[in-house]
Amino acid sequence: MAGGGDSVRAILFALGANFAIAVAKGVAAYITGSGAMLAETVHSLADCGNQLLLLLGLRQARRPSTTEHPLGYGRAIYFWSFLVAVMLFSVGGMFSVYEGVHKFMHPEPLQQWWWAVGVLVFAIAAEAVSMRACLQEVDKARGDRSLWEWFRESRQAELVVIFGEDLAALLGLVFALGAVVMTVLTGNPVFDAIGTIAIGVLLIVIAVLVAIEVKSMLIGQSVDPLLQAEINGFLKGRAEIAELLHLITLQQGNEVLVSIHARMHQSQDGERMLREIDQVERALKAQFPVVRWCFFEPEGGDAPA
Repeated sequence: MAGGGDSVRAILFALGANFAIAVAKGVAAYITGSGAMLAETVHSLADCGNQLLLLLGLRQARRPSTTEHPLGYGRAIYFWSFLVAVMLFSVGGMFSVYEGVHKFMHPEPLQQWWWAVGVLVFAIAAEAVSMRACLQEVDKARGDRSLWEWFRESRQAELVVIFGEDLAALLGLVFALGAVVMTVLTGNPVFDAIGTIAIGVLLIVIAVLVAIEVKSMLIGQSVDPLLQAEINGFLKGRAEIAELLHLITLQQGNEVLVSIHARMHQSQDGERMLREIDQVERALKAQFPVVRWCFFEPEGGDAPA
């Protein structure tokens, strides 16, 4: 994986948790009539669909290159990740806001509220397991960076999306539980409506943040800054290269394209220079297996001794 974390593992954990939670929430929403519970049910169902789309995107990204797509289909995962962010915004966020406004204008008392509390506690526990699995994969990729720095710099779109979804789901469940408890304690169903609206706003904010990050990958972005620095240091340390003039990297899903402009020590002997360029390219790909394409533009340097 491009960022070092196992995205498939995180997606499967999230899919299993969200499916179980959606069923439990749906039953509780039907019995209690809670708007916050209904919003959370739709949110979990949407998340299940989103995770299936991410798995589809990962599968398409592994398709071999063709004459029409000579650099492969790696960036297909960015399209599906962006689509998931849009769905999180529209299906999850907008529906929750709509349902909250409806409940605010037409408040209804909760029925058998203990169902809602029990399901929400179960859902929080299940979502916490999914979040823990996601964070384990994130920790493999982020190194010493904070979560926010990793989120801004990661090139692993599907893991960014799963992290955003899990975070939104966990916080949304806490909001829903708080709304139900406040409604029961005060007897005022307006708190249920407020909780539903808060869930919608939360989903919209996180969806927008995720969409902004994935958009950069979709239109073409360099590799993770940590990997960029490692490749730069590797090339500068090669004996064949007198000076690294310019380095361009491009993230293609889970693979990387590298373009190198360098001044070579040996430039007078054309055949020898070509052999040294080949050595650098092979060593680069061996050191960084994610590098699939390497384009090398040499420039003359010192004459051979």
